[in-house]
Amino acid sequence: MKKLLLLLIVLCNFGCKKYVVSFEQPTDMKLDKLKLEVFLDKKKTQEINLKATNEMPSYETAELSISDEGKHLLQVKVKDTTFSYDLNYPQEKFVLVTAHLKQNGKIHIGILKQQYPFRFN
Repeated sequence: MKKLLLLLIVLCNFGCKKYVVSFEQPTDMKLDKLKLEVFLDKKKTQEINLKATNEMPSYETAELSISDEGKHLLQVKVKDTTFSYDLNYPQEKFVLVTAHLKQNGKIHIGILKQQYPFRFN
């Protein structure tokens, strides 16, 4: 029974396709408690509340499961604005999402995409 359970866990870890998305927690206190809604292929998958800090930024990581390889649409909704990005699995498996407050007071969401995990210190 233990071997079967262990085999099931291993197969699930290697067989499941997913994006690993890290959300940077901002250092700007004006972005504290900002709510981000995350959509993958137009389906709501995650809701993140940012927690601002005066120190080094921290990261909250989420795994977004997908059914097949190829292009997918990642959308991040902030207040009344939606930011859309095309992702290509498995070439862009790891994604880093950052929120930034522009000088005119508008919020901008930026992303970094790569095939290998990000290293956070």
